[in-house]
Amino acid sequence: MKAVHFHAFGGPENLVYEDVPKPTAGPGEVIVQVKACALNHLDLWIRKGIPAYHIQLPHISGCDISGIVDSLGEGLETIETGRRVFIAPGLSCFQCPDCLSGDDHLCENYQILGAGSNAGGYAEFVLAPAKNVIPIPDQLSFEAAAAFPLSFLTAWHMLISRAKLKPGQDLLVLAGGSGVGSAAIQIGKLAGARIFATASSAEKLERARDMGADFLINYDKENFLKAVLDATDGHGVDVVFEHVGSTTFDKSLRSLARGGTLVTCGATTGPTVTLDLRYVFSRELNIMGAKMGRRAELLQVAKLVGAGKLKPAIDSTYPLSEARAAQEKMLSRDLFGKVILKP
Repeated sequence: MKAVHFHAFGGPENLVYEDVPKPTAGPGEVIVQVKACALNHLDLWIRKGIPAYHIQLPHISGCDISGIVDSLGEGLETIETGRRVFIAPGLSCFQCPDCLSGDDHLCENYQILGAGSNAGGYAEFVLAPAKNVIPIPDQLSFEAAAAFPLSFLTAWHMLISRAKLKPGQDLLVLAGGSGVGSAAIQIGKLAGARIFATASSAEKLERARDMGADFLINYDKENFLKAVLDATDGHGVDVVFEHVGSTTFDKSLRSLARGGTLVTCGATTGPTVTLDLRYVFSRELNIMGAKMGRRAELLQVAKLVGAGKLKPAIDSTYPLSEARAAQEKMLSRDLFGKVILKP
């Protein structure tokens, strides 16, 4: 089969499109013919050689995958070949205390398909545990089915489970044009919040408005902290959806109302921030981390996507052979929503 992998860590020029052996399903495993694979910033970090992941080379990236069941491992009767599916990106043991209590995303053996595992979706076929293969309705395109799992699960876990966003609250979404940012706008609107969204261009802000954003802030032209405080009469917002990191964290924190919550899932501009603890405790602020989410939450999100109540934003599609160009598109920041690879 054809696949894109890299033999050494480094830039996107290290991505190679070539023939590799097609995987074979063992007991409890499924081979899925990949129809679409969405890119994530995680793919870029893995390719660079982020120390948090112990990657064996050569490596095939890609964790957001949809396709058709091609073949089954011995003894599997839970799903038939030819079925349209997406693959849950989180790999858990479902046997440890965290898994058995429903917190499978906190499993000590937790991995992400195409990151901690070696076989991702930048390929014509991918191997996955059968319990991670989930049917999709006929009306949902393969592109949309690949575009939602990681970003919408993360945004749902951050806003609904961690921050407990409520109707009538004010929510600030940083980088609303990103995959996870556009997901947060829609989930926040579905929860009944008033949405403040930042982006770097008028075009991205208009698309954010179409998704439900109420206040639009061009962070390249204005200070988003001042814009938020002016719009709320100095009060601030109840929840900040933060995933940018060092360049925004201080202003994000100061955008909060008293008793407000900042929830973060990433650090695309750097992991190190300064923090005045006096400001945190005197205003009773909450700072929360979030990592992916529970399988049960993913199934909730999948139902909403399947019903058309949440709609993944897709920026562009590329053939698998142009994976380098697709990653360079992500690096350019000139996009709104997800970039998709299609074998």
